[in-house]
Amino acid sequence: MKITFRWYGKDDPVTLAKIRQIPCVSDITTAVYKPVGTVWEDAEIADTKDACNESGLTMEVIESIPVHEDIKLGRGKYKEYIEVFKENIRRVSKMGVKCVCYNFMPVFDWTRSNLEWLNEDGSTSLVYHKEDVDKMDPTKLTLPGWDSSYSPDEVSDLIKAYQEIGEEGLWKNLEYFIKEIMPVAVECDVNMAIHPDDPPWNIFGIPRIITNEKNIDRFLSLYDDTHHGLTLCSGSLGCAKFNDYTAMVKKYAGMGRIHFAHIRNIKVLEDGSFEESGHFSPCGSLDIVEILKAYHDAGFDGYIRPDHGRMIWGETGKPGYGLYDRALGAMYIAGIWETLDKLKG
Repeated sequence: MKITFRWYGKDDPVTLAKIRQIPCVSDITTAVYKPVGTVWEDAEIADTKDACNESGLTMEVIESIPVHEDIKLGRGKYKEYIEVFKENIRRVSKMGVKCVCYNFMPVFDWTRSNLEWLNEDGSTSLVYHKEDVDKMDPTKLTLPGWDSSYSPDEVSDLIKAYQEIGEEGLWKNLEYFIKEIMPVAVECDVNMAIHPDDPPWNIFGIPRIITNEKNIDRFLSLYDDTHHGLTLCSGSLGCAKFNDYTAMVKKYAGMGRIHFAHIRNIKVLEDGSFEESGHFSPCGSLDIVEILKAYHDAGFDGYIRPDHGRMIWGETGKPGYGLYDRALGAMYIAGIWETLDKLKG
């Protein structure tokens, strides 16, 4: 197991020098941040890798190579964009990248109703309150993970297009995409790790399909090779009462299909809403010790990173991606893993 840490490039207020001081972190998860559907230049990738290496860290995980909406909808220049995606796999592999995280979420990435929810302890965190989400106009939202280059009319058109193709249309386009990219990933020996939808249910009438065990089984059946795998996110899947996340870890880690693990805790509310919490198990609804034990028992040797953290100690920055709480999460993960190692030994 290798603990990695998300870094958003040279403009990230959480610098590599600060990340380097977290004792258990040796790797950086990052990307080349440029418009979706464009080729990442070798010099851009090398520059990012060099920055990591100069700080005493490696760069073995990319999160993410974005998937263009034309690919998800199977329209327009989707074949051209798939070729660009393949080329980006080839290029990052030449720089020593071993795992690529990506997602197939329509229009937007993770969705929350409040980015600065005030907790009882004075920290702030990301929350998803269903009552508030139901009142949102998706054409007027700007959230981390959303493509802010879309106009309201473009967002409206995209939503209608996804509603028209429905879940089966989205599955069809995902299958085509997977069968195109996976031969390249296998040739390059790069593990492709899809991230589940966050949250794992339809939003604004838009289909979402990487949401539960049945659908993950269907996804893995699309291509019979262990390079075709998962980024299993405890917060994305664990926020839904219909998912048994620990059982999923046991199943898919045992199959060798989890390449990347995102670990965070959430407090699931009675109405199905959820609030992100500290990683410490008593802070939320997930048993982080049992989750990590499931990974450990399966002999997991992939990458783990602390996921979204609260903003604590007066820190400001990118919502969910401050330094302090994620550093606490990294050390919590490392402490549990060290204990499991010693108990096994």
